[in-house]
Amino acid sequence: MLNALPNALPKLLKTLPNTPSLSCKAVVLSFFALFSLSIQAQVSFEGQFQQGALIRGKAPAGTQVSLNGEALKVTPDGHFVFGFDRDAQLSQELRLVYPDGLTEVKPLSVTQREYNIQSVKGISNKIMKPDPVAQERAAKDTAQVKAARGTFSEQTAFLQSFIWPLTGRISGVYGSQRIYNDVPGNPHFGVDVAAKTGTVVVAPADGVISLSVPDMFYSGGTMIIDHGYGVSSSFLHLSKLYVNAGETVKQGQAVAEVGATGRANGPHLDWRLNWFQMRLDPTTIVPSMATVLAAEKAQKAQKVAK
Repeated sequence: MLNALPNALPKLLKTLPNTPSLSCKAVVLSFFALFSLSIQAQVSFEGQFQQGALIRGKAPAGTQVSLNGEALKVTPDGHFVFGFDRDAQLSQELRLVYPDGLTEVKPLSVTQREYNIQSVKGISNKIMKPDPVAQERAAKDTAQVKAARGTFSEQTAFLQSFIWPLTGRISGVYGSQRIYNDVPGNPHFGVDVAAKTGTVVVAPADGVISLSVPDMFYSGGTMIIDHGYGVSSSFLHLSKLYVNAGETVKQGQAVAEVGATGRANGPHLDWRLNWFQMRLDPTTIVPSMATVLAAEKAQKAQKVAK
């Protein structure tokens, strides 16, 4: 087994004789060094190992991959994907069984993030107490969303370089949370981009629409785009939806319009990134908004100068 070889090296060296010339020990050490480098070159990753991140990996075709004992789906050419949720454990383990039978166990160190936590006091009991009718409706909505997020397809659009579905001021960040009357509310699992109602939203990558509902209780107009291998984008609070479930969309294609539907305080897009049921931070797979806005500003300046 590959992961046992480093432990065997000290014992092996003790059994080898020394010679004035190139020793057997030197040969063995050189072999292990080259062997280690060859193994490291077999797998690569794209993404930061931090809470909330989506990680895309590449290994030789035919490699079997598992994360913390759970098998991952791998494309025929060796690509795979996984994520670390908002409060992911900081020590995890990736196991790879290569086509030649060798096994590599890679410990993963996940960086902990700090989130914006706010405490709100004085909320009335009427607001704190859930409406049974609304609860029932919300539960049905949640079931639809979970079914869409649970979709597995063999599309490989998840490997594309994602783009922002629209640009503008970020008004809400991933992982933030409010504590109402000492009762923690659900964390925010998306990134909010403020924009006027009717602003066009585009697909951040290719995909197939797995959910398109104009009016959900909490999220209002809701759309989910399946990008393949469990990766999907969710758009919330939309005022208009251009495409229906089952339709194929291309990156940059207009799919909806910004709104303030559902339980929204104002018009904005709530963009969420999912790996199956795990909610991840979309900002981990796109350039920073500041970079994108600066590039847009430069392009406008060039057009004016012409």
